[in-house]
Amino acid sequence: MNDSSWGAPPQAGYWGPSDQGPAQGAAPAGPAYDAHHAQQTRPMPIVPDVPAHGGDQDDDRGAARTGGPLFRDETPPTPPYQAPSQNPQNPQEPMTSAAQPAPAPQKKSAGRDLGAAIGVGVGLGVVIVASLFVVKAAFIGVITVAVVVGLWELTSRLAERKDIKAPLVPLALGGAAMVIAGYVRGPEGAWVAMALTALAVLVWRMTEPPEGYLKDVTAGVFAAFYIPFLATFVAMMLTADDGAWRVLTFLVLAVVSDTGAYAVGWRFGTHKLAPRISPGKTREGLLGAVAFAMVAGALCMEFLIDGGAWWQGLLLGLAVAASATLGDLGESMIKRDLGIKDMGTLLPGHGGIMDRLDSLLPTAPVVWLLLVLFVGSG
Repeated sequence: MNDSSWGAPPQAGYWGPSDQGPAQGAAPAGPAYDAHHAQQTRPMPIVPDVPAHGGDQDDDRGAARTGGPLFRDETPPTPPYQAPSQNPQNPQEPMTSAAQPAPAPQKKSAGRDLGAAIGVGVGLGVVIVASLFVVKAAFIGVITVAVVVGLWELTSRLAERKDIKAPLVPLALGGAAMVIAGYVRGPEGAWVAMALTALAVLVWRMTEPPEGYLKDVTAGVFAAFYIPFLATFVAMMLTADDGAWRVLTFLVLAVVSDTGAYAVGWRFGTHKLAPRISPGKTREGLLGAVAFAMVAGALCMEFLIDGGAWWQGLLLGLAVAASATLGDLGESMIKRDLGIKDMGTLLPGHGGIMDRLDSLLPTAPVVWLLLVLFVGSG
């Protein structure tokens, strides 16, 4: 859209004022006759305009044109009204004083495909809730699949961006065993499986050249702790008598915290929370996460958890908002170090599995511990 207005060009045949002003008594181009001779003379044939000097800059040099009046008694057509130019030396100069329409205000962008994000979120929610309340073993399978896919995403990004080759096979097998051991044997089983997985990573990497061994095994042990070990606490929640409701409370609080931070931060966020780590997060968004999570926690503890109280839900919601935010920032640090925006593209509108597990993983042990303290492990 141009931000300047241009005057309409003069009609053909109109001889407007020249740069020196209008010539006094100037006759129109073409032969001049009086009215008597004009009636006895045939019209001259129309000859196409040919610039006398070969360019547009020569149009005002007095060359004869067929657009002007042929005879002296003919009146040239009246040109349309033109706004006076502010620069008489250059009639084609854009008018800077003309009022310009104000640019349309830009709508605030949410930053992601909300339709796809909502659709994927609803689909995942249906799968999780159905497996959670129908067959507990099916939900353990959902956790295991999420862990294995998350490990694949993390090790793939490490190899692509940092040339760190954390061995995926022992991580995937050990991660699945860790989740099952936590469900069957509790915390002791989870710790034993974690130790064996770390040992398997060390041994597996010995089959390759020693260059880069330390960084590869360090990344492997980190991946084993970060994804499957933390996810094991979700499996351990499920072992209680009201385990399904505990897991549902954990998921609801994490989702509500994320939703509150997103909605409040998008609408009211002005003060950056951690601009070097995640420029999109704001302090207002954090307050929204805390408020939403505390309200949801009070409702869940009062109506979903056996022996729970609303005030316990307030504390639980506050802890979830803090741990979820720290988990989100932690993965943002990893992604910034790797120079990527998302860990994957498996979930449209969300990114990868790890982009959804970032707040859930560190929140799982916090919720498990607080629920044990508030209402016991049974």
